[in-house]
Amino acid sequence: MSTINNIYDRLKGDKVIWIVITLLCVCSILSVYSAISKEAYMHHDGNTGYYLVKQLVLLSVGFFFMYLAYRFNYMFYSKVAPVLIMLAIPLLIGTLFFTTGYNGARRWFTIPIINQSFQPSDFAKLALIIFIARSISRKQDVIKDFKSAFVPLIIPVVIVCTLIAPADLSTAALLFVTCLLMMVIGRVSIKYVILLSLIGIGVLSLLVLLGTIFPEVIRVETWTNRLSSYLGDSEGGWQIRQSKIAIALGGIFGVGPGFSMQRNFIPESYTDFIYSIICEEYGLIGAVTIIALYVTLLFRCTKMVTRCPKTFGSILAIGLCLNIVIQAFAHMAVNVHLLPATGLTLPFVSMGGTSILFTGIALGVILSVSKYVEEYSVMEIMKEEMAVTEEDIQASSYARNKMKHENYY
Repeated sequence: MSTINNIYDRLKGDKVIWIVITLLCVCSILSVYSAISKEAYMHHDGNTGYYLVKQLVLLSVGFFFMYLAYRFNYMFYSKVAPVLIMLAIPLLIGTLFFTTGYNGARRWFTIPIINQSFQPSDFAKLALIIFIARSISRKQDVIKDFKSAFVPLIIPVVIVCTLIAPADLSTAALLFVTCLLMMVIGRVSIKYVILLSLIGIGVLSLLVLLGTIFPEVIRVETWTNRLSSYLGDSEGGWQIRQSKIAIALGGIFGVGPGFSMQRNFIPESYTDFIYSIICEEYGLIGAVTIIALYVTLLFRCTKMVTRCPKTFGSILAIGLCLNIVIQAFAHMAVNVHLLPATGLTLPFVSMGGTSILFTGIALGVILSVSKYVEEYSVMEIMKEEMAVTEEDIQASSYARNKMKHENYY
């Protein structure tokens, strides 16, 4: 117990965010270990322990890189932002032609030797958010100007989101919305934000047109099938029906950890539909707990932003947080049939490699900002106390001199 207290005391930054991250990791281990049983029987003779160890390793790697990102001063990310965005663009171009296909999607490079998949869009999300935060902070004096501020902002957003969209429209849309919200928070004129929204709709229309010519590159057929299934089938198709059954079976208290039946029927139950498995096994209590963790993360980041003295730190923290939280709620919305199937994972909970790694880095950057805000707040308190002390000394000195003067006369 004393060891835990020592670790807690040594960690700087927002302690509540540290606790939220730890609880998300616990939820990930429990839910993935349960949901993976079908996959284990198909590929590893029922050895669920293999996937448990794999998820523990992935979370450990995510935690390690999160800690590294947390240790850096967050202004370091402003310096490397141009380099990150210049790396992201060629990687995204490469996904269109040289990546590994899975379920009809070409999103992953396979890293030799370790045989681990790498999804460039996860790296590109992080790079673009850091770059947009940097650009907004540097353009504050001319933020309302179209040529000086808005044009340099929209170019990287349009390029990156357009390159992600052919293989992963849902991730591109989520990133696009995050950038729009960052611009609103960064005081970009609303008329320009609306203009960027219209540009996004135009680019999507162009992609749909090109998808009819290059169906092997742009997944227009998948988009239209998912949309028609969502709009035309009130039950939502096989995946959504099974997800609804899982949620209904869970009730208030759930069927208990490891007793899910729907994990055997829901495709990708350990990634795209893990929230429904959590609802089945832990009931309404588990469902609300997951929601509360992400809402708490958003609340703490919003509170941090209001206290951060530098624009870059504020925009960076809220941008990364919004990207994580919006993805989480989009994942949940799909599971309860409020949105069409998207393929979005539940951040830091679903099984994954690149997703866990870059979500960990994003959380580490948020903690780095919170560490600075905490240090800044302490310095401000010390300054106030020092000012009060100086005033007391001056008042005391004045009183002594006055008494000496009175006694003399």
